[in-house]
Amino acid sequence: MSAPSFAEDDTLAEGFASGDEAALRAAYARWAPLVYTLAARSLGNRSDAEDVTQQVFIAAWRSRERFDPTRASLQSWLIGISRHRIADAHEARARTSRIEARLAGEAVIDGGVFDEDLAERAMVSEALDRLDPVPRQVMRLAFYDRMTHSQIADRLGLPLGTVKSHIRRSLTRIRERWEVEDAPGA
Repeated sequence: MSAPSFAEDDTLAEGFASGDEAALRAAYARWAPLVYTLAARSLGNRSDAEDVTQQVFIAAWRSRERFDPTRASLQSWLIGISRHRIADAHEARARTSRIEARLAGEAVIDGGVFDEDLAERAMVSEALDRLDPVPRQVMRLAFYDRMTHSQIADRLGLPLGTVKSHIRRSLTRIRERWEVEDAPGA
């Protein structure tokens, strides 16, 4: 038994409204290219246009009891559903973009500052490791704990002048090492 032929739009619309699956197949064959073209032009993406086309016909079929062939043609009704589904697709994209932007904003680490700070800390840490124990401890308190000379002297029980001398000599040693390491041919 072959599917009935729907030569007239009115006959096709009445069959669709009454739940005739052959009318659904005929409506899809006839207007899916139009729905797809509308969606593809608006969305600019083949996959999204295919999804919208499928959603339009599913929505139309599920709500066929609301279709009134005396008020509008089946083609017009499908185009109306298409416009809503296309708008929904644009809104879904916008929502996804907002969520991605929010998540990206929460996950952003200032790469330039972070990388430079990390590299600098690694270089300083390596340089401090090369110092003798007391100057190393003085420099760590100054660099990492950001203590003043007086605070370091109090913490370690050293004279203030000794703390200042350790810091000055340590900085000189570190600078000299970095200059030698940065020199051409080093």
